[in-house]
Parts: sequence; structure tokens; C-alpha cells
Amino acid sequence: MVSHGSRRNGWVVWLTFAIGLLLSIVPLPQFMEFFRPMWLALLMTFWALTLPHRIGMTTAWLLGLMEDVLYGTLLGQHALILTLITCLVMALQQRLRIYPMWQQCLILLVVYGVAQLAQLWLSALTGNRQPTLTLVLPALVSALLWPWISYGLRGLSNRLKIN
Repeated sequence: MVSHGSRRNGWVVWLTFAIGLLLSIVPLPQFMEFFRPMWLALLMTFWALTLPHRIGMTTAWLLGLMEDVLYGTLLGQHALILTLITCLVMALQQRLRIYPMWQQCLILLVVYGVAQLAQLWLSALTGNRQPTLTLVLPALVSALLWPWISYGLRGLSNRLKIN
């Protein structure tokens, strides 16, 4: 049975997604644009691992559509990528939970890298082809940020008793 307090604190999950959307569009210097972390992917990964009964592929699809609107890209492009990431994370959920943090980072590097390569493929199909594979750099940055995101959100989740 879910207590009233944990239902009340469910807004924190959506607040983190709103912050992730904002971080996705914060202006960065031109040379740092290639290193922008995949904020929504990181947040979806954490919440899909922590609250798989509440956060799943529908949430990923809706957040991806919001990201498409923010970026002005082809509607469904980011939604498909974020749903792919969530699907892979949920399929690997039991393994990811027991692995040490460094192995989680390596697995997420592969998951995010596959998603970024799919993004590159979709960009090529729509005629917005990237000149290089620098599109994979956000996957590396995101995998390196995973321990901090995971520990920070786990502390927040425990403090506010979100379940």
C-alpha cells in the first residue's frame, strides 16, 4: 500500500524532468555543445530503475515529444530515442541494480552510444546529417555523469520517501 506522503512527493519526479528539459536547452559555448549531457536520458534511466511501476516507456515517449518541440526537430525523433533508451534500461534493470557503479557506467555508455548512433541515423534520413561522429560524445559525458546523478537523486528519493 502506498502512503499518502509518497504520493504527495511524486511531483519531485516531474520537477526533475522539467529541470532536465531546461538543462537540455541552456545555451552553451559553441565548443561545449558537442559535450552536452543527455539530461533526459540520465533522468529517465534513474527513475525507470527506481520507479519502474510508475515511470516507463509512455513517460519517455511524452518527454521525448516535449524535447522535439523544444529543439524544433522532426516530431517523434527524440521521443523514439528516449523510448529506446528506456526500453534498453528496463530490459537490463535487474542486472544494472546489482552491478557496481563503474560497470553501470560502462553499460550506460553502450546504451547511450547506441541511442546516439540511432539519432545520427535518423538525422541522416531527414537530411540533417552530422559531419562526424561527435554525436557520440554526449553518451560518454552522460555515462561519466551517471554516478553523481544516481547518488544525488537516490539521496533525494530517500529523503522525500518517493516510491
